[in-house]
Amino acid sequence: MAQIDPPADAIVGAWLTIPDVAQRLGIPVNRVKQLLRDRKLLGVQRPDGSFGIPAAFLDGDQVVRGLHGTLTLLFDCGFSDAEAMRWLFTADDSLPGSPIEAIAAHRNSEVNRLAQALAL
Repeated sequence: MAQIDPPADAIVGAWLTIPDVAQRLGIPVNRVKQLLRDRKLLGVQRPDGSFGIPAAFLDGDQVVRGLHGTLTLLFDCGFSDAEAMRWLFTADDSLPGSPIEAIAAHRNSEVNRLAQALAL
């Protein structure tokens, strides 16, 4: 299980537990665990030892549209879970804002172009 460092933990902001995510999405805990295994959601071990999923990955009662595609690109580029988490929440002047903010604003293509450039 990937562990995130304190600075990356701090930039994520609000965190949710697996049961919190299940409740927000209206699905069983086992289904959330499957989303994590399928890399449609990303969670990490936090510095305090708890497992967390960023609240920013949810939009109301669903996973932010486009997150899965960006996660796939990042993992295909060789990112670890912790590195992908840090990248998604680190501000980028070319967006502006962080990649997760751009994904939530339905600007996936810009984010995915940035992610693809990392593989070159």
